[in-house]
Amino acid sequence: MNHTPAAPEGHRAFSDRLLRGGDEPDPRFSLANERTFLAWIRTSLALLAGGIAVEAFMADLFGPELRKSLAILLLGLALLLSGGSFFRWVNIERAMRQKAPLPMPWIAPLLAIGGAVAAGMMVGFVILRQD
Repeated sequence: MNHTPAAPEGHRAFSDRLLRGGDEPDPRFSLANERTFLAWIRTSLALLAGGIAVEAFMADLFGPELRKSLAILLLGLALLLSGGSFFRWVNIERAMRQKAPLPMPWIAPLLAIGGAVAAGMMVGFVILRQD
């Protein structure tokens, strides 16, 4: 006998459309997927804060071209990561429900490449900076 309350009809229909049916996975896996989603969101918020900080507070340190380029890179990564993390969460949840292989995380290499470019810009700035 199942004592868990049924989801409201509108919620169930939305869930079925979004997740495309399948069997409910073990709640531990769904919760782990949700924690990973939230970790990606925290990372995107850190990138957002970094982009804003570079633009707002680094005018005395960076030239306008480098400052704007670095801020746009960080803000763009934040945008892609926050949106991509939702699709990653949905795709993982769908795969678990369909008992299919988990999809590759395209946002991980994107973040790694973007982070490397931002770090490279900073290294170049430090090397080329004349005190």
